[in-house]
Amino acid sequence: MKQGKAKGIGLLSGGLDSILAVKVLQEQDLELLGVTFVTPFFGPEPGLKAGRLAGIPVRAVDIGAVHLEMLKNPRYGYGSNMNPCIDCHGLMLREAARILEEEKADFLFTGEVLGQRPMSQRRDALNSVEKLSGLSGRILRPLSAKLLEPTLVEREGLVDREKLLDIHGRGRKRQMELAARYGIKDYPQPGGGCMLTKEGFSRKLRELFTTLPEAGVREVELLKCGRHFRLPGGSILSLGRSKGDNDRLLRLSSDQDAVLKVPSHPGPVGILFGGEGVQRDLQMAARIVTAYSDVGDGEKVDVLWRWGGQEARLTVVNAGRESFAHYLI
Repeated sequence: MKQGKAKGIGLLSGGLDSILAVKVLQEQDLELLGVTFVTPFFGPEPGLKAGRLAGIPVRAVDIGAVHLEMLKNPRYGYGSNMNPCIDCHGLMLREAARILEEEKADFLFTGEVLGQRPMSQRRDALNSVEKLSGLSGRILRPLSAKLLEPTLVEREGLVDREKLLDIHGRGRKRQMELAARYGIKDYPQPGGGCMLTKEGFSRKLRELFTTLPEAGVREVELLKCGRHFRLPGGSILSLGRSKGDNDRLLRLSSDQDAVLKVPSHPGPVGILFGGEGVQRDLQMAARIVTAYSDVGDGEKVDVLWRWGGQEARLTVVNAGRESFAHYLI
């Protein structure tokens, strides 16, 4: 038998279920630490807030690069959009396992509920996630534990199985009752906080991976603001919709991108990226930037561009937005 308190590392998504998983375990003499993850598709704020509500410390860990590589070829495929939920959960558990080793903890725990989500919380999916994690037998799901095979930590007596729950299915009645019992009021309603579940963003991401298979976190970030065009030469144009978009696009730009603007008129900043495609599509990108600036139909203007340490101007005629609508992603 282990001397002292057993220690658990919990994955906190920010939803009510992960908060309740903590509260259930707090009824035992355990030491608990939360972990929440950062990727281009979801941030740490909900998990950090969940930790405050549950009363445990939470560590935010950036897994953006490794998550993106998994996303390009998930072993278990995607959900209705670009959401590889099984592979994503497996990856997060695998990354949490590193923290478990560092902290000399005994087990991981999650707020997963058997049968709640059709892709990632079926019994076979939970087993698949556990295999991907590399920590078979040491992943505890306190809300549904009594419906699952006992884990090693239960069999070893580190956690009392009798104090765990048997919640299942998509209903939320028992979770609401538990929230009231624990005095938890300020919690988010169910719903996907992950951008990969959104049809519009998923469409843009598919186009990005098709156009630039080597795309990294920065290129994904460029998809998260403004309009986006896939151009025939093999590049993608990100076009700001607002001053905030323009400022963000400029911060994300690199020497490999072409930055375009009509200096004589208010309008968007354009960031053209995509390797060799940039040179092929520079003229068309200048025409699109012009079409979305406050330039009159048929008016001739100069477009200022910077690329690879060089700066020059292109003179174009405003052909109107309709001329480029078929390039919009």
